[in-house]
Amino acid sequence: MEMSQYLDIFIEESKEHLQSMNEQVLLLEKQPDELSIVQEIFRSAHTLKGMSASMGYEDLANLTHIMENVLDGIRNHKLTVTQDLLDALFVSIDHLEEMVLSIGNGGDGKKDVEDIVRLLHAIESGNSEEHPQNKQEQSKAGQAIFDEYEMTIMKQSLEQNFHVYQISVELRDDCLLKAVRAYMAFETLEQMGEVVKSVPSVDLIEQEKFEREFQVTLISKELPETIQNNLLKVSEIDRVSIESIMAEHIAQNEAEEADPEEEKTGTDMKGEPAQKTSSPSAGSKTIRVNIDRLDRLMNLFEELVIDRGRLEKISKDLKSNDLNETVERMSRISSDLQDIILNMRMVPVDQVFNRFPRMIRGLAKDLGKSVSLEISGAETELDRTVIDEIGDPLVHLLRNSIDHGIEKPEKRAEAGKSEIGTIHLRAYHSGNHVFIEIQDDGAGINRHKVLERAIERGIVNRELSEDFTDKQVFELLFASGFSTADVISDISGRGVGLDAVKNKIESLGGFVTVDSREGSGSLFSIQLPLTLSIISSMLVKAGEETYAIPLSSIIETALIKQSDIMTVHHQPMIDFRGKVVPLISLSELFEVPVPGWDEKDRSSVVIVKKGDKMAGLAVDSLIGQQEIVLKSLGNYLASVFAVSGATILGDGQVALILDCNALIK
Repeated sequence: MEMSQYLDIFIEESKEHLQSMNEQVLLLEKQPDELSIVQEIFRSAHTLKGMSASMGYEDLANLTHIMENVLDGIRNHKLTVTQDLLDALFVSIDHLEEMVLSIGNGGDGKKDVEDIVRLLHAIESGNSEEHPQNKQEQSKAGQAIFDEYEMTIMKQSLEQNFHVYQISVELRDDCLLKAVRAYMAFETLEQMGEVVKSVPSVDLIEQEKFEREFQVTLISKELPETIQNNLLKVSEIDRVSIESIMAEHIAQNEAEEADPEEEKTGTDMKGEPAQKTSSPSAGSKTIRVNIDRLDRLMNLFEELVIDRGRLEKISKDLKSNDLNETVERMSRISSDLQDIILNMRMVPVDQVFNRFPRMIRGLAKDLGKSVSLEISGAETELDRTVIDEIGDPLVHLLRNSIDHGIEKPEKRAEAGKSEIGTIHLRAYHSGNHVFIEIQDDGAGINRHKVLERAIERGIVNRELSEDFTDKQVFELLFASGFSTADVISDISGRGVGLDAVKNKIESLGGFVTVDSREGSGSLFSIQLPLTLSIISSMLVKAGEETYAIPLSSIIETALIKQSDIMTVHHQPMIDFRGKVVPLISLSELFEVPVPGWDEKDRSSVVIVKKGDKMAGLAVDSLIGQQEIVLKSLGNYLASVFAVSGATILGDGQVALILDCNALIK
């Protein structure tokens, strides 16, 4: 069967199951006695195993099968959740992720996993010896956990007047050939009925990877006494105990197995509808769409927006009522279509956030620190373009919080803090922006240390720095190559500093700020635009050139007189609502060959912002608001100062889009 057509779906769903396993194992670490979590991990591993086997990726299928055995041991109270077991599960998931990544990159998904397989086998057989359970309780039917297929078989058997038994078989202490005796026991049982399940699995029993005892679930019409007598006839079987499984036991297992998510309408790996277990209206109707198709759709719509602007201009020039009405209607419809397309591209930041709990756990363990990551607002949505780019800056900031922010447990205890440090990662909407904040309750930023290091590196002059506010000092952290690390490590960037974070975020049309209180912790705040493709802007003129200023950066527009302009350190300034802000002439900035704005009696000014900083942009005239399509200038012009891209106007002219973040220092 040709499976290549399903490859993209396989990779996508495999990543989802692996992420779920990562999250659930982290949860299991906090709640080791919660069997419902084990059930979730088992379900994901079981599904991944089936998908891998059907696609022909045997290494993936085999590793997930061995993981299933360990998880099954936990479900059936043969194993207890220990740190070694959790670490082994995490390593296994890492290997599985590497295999899936290999397949996604065109590889065969093969990997040497002999070490982790050996470790999982050792845990499966060794833990049952180190943590013996009450064997009588283990054999109780109510303790057994069955999958959906096994429960269906048992229910049908009970309805047809068969008996379902949970049988515990114990070999003699001096038994030398355990696998042989177990095989003979299975032969005896299969003559009396059908074996539904064994614990440990048949594979492990054949490899003698069990102690003296194993359990078997049998469907039979024989009486318990007959089964027990026949088993005891097998040499070196010391004890046999039998319990009947009744309908209520199966119902209990079904309740434990129930998954609320199965109530929803979904699709399996090959895109076939999953069986509905609720009314049609209760299911969510969704389809998977390749992101390349959405990109093509967006590109086509961007061209439509450009043509819409041109049509609106033509309509105004011709002054035709009929044409105006038609254009207005088309504009309304295309605006609605624009909203739909933009919403289709919006994805929750959870797609980025969900990788961090596992990363935090690993880093904290490496550094000998105790850290709790608390996430809120993971459902907040951002354009996919932004989502794809924001991951690395967030990783750097989180690593920075763990490495430089959170103290060692003993230091936190000395300071009267909880030994467990907390990092809050939250996202929320505000206007046309999304804010992402990373806040820790660590040591905070040492103002003196930052200032001294900046002076040492020539980033700032000592005399000028004497009057710096805390905020100005903290901003030095984003200077190129700045680092306060006494020892360079691989955790937070090998001393590269936070300048790379700042540059990346500003390239996305956002900015980052930091605030801190020494001894109490730090807060890094990132502001990002909702989307980067189609933006609302103010069109302005500088000479004969037209420029677009994003509305998200504009506070307001104003008219100023020449007498309102003052000069401070050779920089024109104006008073805006009681605050002195710099005044920048666009015609001078871009060397537009027209008379300067300072020769006019009055000038139009656009007040723009970057965080809590402001500047006034002096322009020759204001054209008005318009939605524009942001087009990249390409690699050749990527470094043009204060320009983030370009757009095509309705009259066919090209207008540069200003990057206000670059203008405001």
